[in-house]
Amino acid sequence: MELEEKPKYGEPRKYDPTFKGPIQNRGCTDIVCCILFIVAVLGYIAVGILAWSQGDPRKVIYPTDSRGQFCGQAGTPLEKKPFLFYFNIMKCASPMVLLEFQCPTTQMCVDKCPEKFMTLLKAYANRKDFDYYKNFCKEGVTNTMGIPEILKLGLCPAMLTPSKPFTRRCFPALGQKGGVITVGNHSHFDDGTGNMRDAKDLVDGVKNATVVIEARQVVMKIFEDYTQSWYWILLGLVIAMLTSLLFIILLRFLAGIMVWVMIAMVILVLGYGIFHCYMEYAALKGEPGSNVTLQELGFQTDFTVYLQIRQTWLAFMIILAIVEVIIILLLIFLRKRILIAVALIKEASRAIGHVMCSLFYPLFTFLLLAMVIAYWAVTAVFLSTSNEPIYKVFNETECEHSRKTCDPANYTTSSMKAQCPDSECLFAFYGGETVYHKYLIGLQFYNVFLFFWCANFVTALGQMTLAGAFASYYWAFVKPDDMPAFPVFSSLGRSLRYHTGTLAFGSLILSIIQIIRVLLEYLDHKLKGAQNKFAKFLLCCLKCCFWCLEKFIKFLNRNAYIMVAIYGKNFCTSARDAFLLLMRNMIRVAVLDKVTDFLLFLGKLLIVGLVGIFAFFFFSGRVKAFEDTAPHLHYYWVPILTVVVGSYLIAHGFFSVYAMCVDTLFLCFLEDLERNDGSPERPYLMPESLRKVLNKKNKAEPAE
Repeated sequence: MELEEKPKYGEPRKYDPTFKGPIQNRGCTDIVCCILFIVAVLGYIAVGILAWSQGDPRKVIYPTDSRGQFCGQAGTPLEKKPFLFYFNIMKCASPMVLLEFQCPTTQMCVDKCPEKFMTLLKAYANRKDFDYYKNFCKEGVTNTMGIPEILKLGLCPAMLTPSKPFTRRCFPALGQKGGVITVGNHSHFDDGTGNMRDAKDLVDGVKNATVVIEARQVVMKIFEDYTQSWYWILLGLVIAMLTSLLFIILLRFLAGIMVWVMIAMVILVLGYGIFHCYMEYAALKGEPGSNVTLQELGFQTDFTVYLQIRQTWLAFMIILAIVEVIIILLLIFLRKRILIAVALIKEASRAIGHVMCSLFYPLFTFLLLAMVIAYWAVTAVFLSTSNEPIYKVFNETECEHSRKTCDPANYTTSSMKAQCPDSECLFAFYGGETVYHKYLIGLQFYNVFLFFWCANFVTALGQMTLAGAFASYYWAFVKPDDMPAFPVFSSLGRSLRYHTGTLAFGSLILSIIQIIRVLLEYLDHKLKGAQNKFAKFLLCCLKCCFWCLEKFIKFLNRNAYIMVAIYGKNFCTSARDAFLLLMRNMIRVAVLDKVTDFLLFLGKLLIVGLVGIFAFFFFSGRVKAFEDTAPHLHYYWVPILTVVVGSYLIAHGFFSVYAMCVDTLFLCFLEDLERNDGSPERPYLMPESLRKVLNKKNKAEPAE
């Protein structure tokens, strides 16, 4: 007698007359992981307290002078001196600047930057000029001191050049006149030693000190644009929220019609986008400079320049056309499965109609995520600013003590100063050699890891809570009488009381994969200049594999949380049961579930497209009716992009409830097919619309 072969993907669910939805009598799961998570969070709080006690965010806000003092800090003697002045900006051209992030020249806080050319030699001869010059000298300079003594003691710079403040630092006012680099409208200047220098000699010094100057200028302009348009952006986001809410309500009553209208609207919106890009492309024909390629143009801080090039609009047109063709082909091939997906969406609409408070649950998730992000960001800032000021020896001539640490308080009487008379003890950077500082990088890593863990935990809590609420709807024999009075709150209570460990377990696995991806990105950034092609290839493969693994774990976790919400088992058992159930219905999963996700994605795309088009016409001033109302901006794409991204996040928040509802109902629907056969004793609990599409019927029902 041959042994009966076991089913490849486990035994199908058996009929259970006592099963009526999420099991109420359940116990705590994954207790060890729950304890580990609580200990980790307590450790995270301890790290935050330690960081807040040691850190000083002023190091980020204010520039630091050669003594390690903050320029412009309120409540200090330097409160009215907000700008950092460099004695000799040309010394910033040293490669050591890039290594140590500190220019080897005296730096002091001043109330304003120098506005004219001046040398110490010439200023000393005129009392009025010398009084002005002393604003840029250290304390202790008197009219009785000679020039050699002042320069020897390093009390004053040898020269002043016209400067402008930028990021609270005084940089030479460089410009161009007739193709020649100028400073203060002069192409030459006296360097204070009697030698005439070209203004271009200042460029190398300024280059290292202002390596991100253009990017910062763009940031400042973007910030100004936000201050001018924030209320209009808020209005756009409110419109996106109302549109999303209206969309959900319409889906509740007109799911079938809305899905087909949504598909048609997406195709029309993309079609209009292609048409608009073509019109812009055609309008630029013959315009001077419009045929320049993007490669020839390179990076420009003024992004509106790209919109004056034909190739930009051609690229937009091709991308939109490809997306349009892909969507149309998918709709043609999946037209039969769309009917089942529509039935599933209809049932999801009914479920949400009975559990309306579920639509507002994403606000609770968003609030918790905002708290997690804020705690991580504040802790990261305090950790990164919890170092002590380090001072090093900087010198003009050869010195054996060069770049060694020193103490500015007694440096003038030290042996290092005696051996190197022209050297100075200047502030170099923030660091430290204590036990705390040695493990600082470890604390930063712990901060990032706990951020991922806590954020994934919050997301998992939301998924399990919604899954429990919607499962109670599906398995209710008489809806809504057999449902709990407050399904979302009941499910939230069960999740926190019994399954905190399970949520921590699932989110821990996902967090480990995400932190590995972060480390791989860090390695990739470090190896960008490397010539080893095998290392690059290996790193690329690892990044791809871990990206796929993260997507798979997210999918598995999501379905595991649904099973936990229904049966109350631990994470591993629930993940296995969900995986086997999905594998037993692989065709339905691959086609039906993904088609539903695709339709919901089209809904998000439609909302973003409609709000984005409205924002484009408003902020770009293309519509004359809005010409006087719209704010005047440096980059009109800033508020448009913000509204588009914000609209997507808002739509995603609403549709994530729908997606979770569909996934929960889908798993319940698969179990329903396995548990029941449509007989009077074992009737299907799925809605009539789904039964019709699948050619299933309860035998107690009259034949049509």
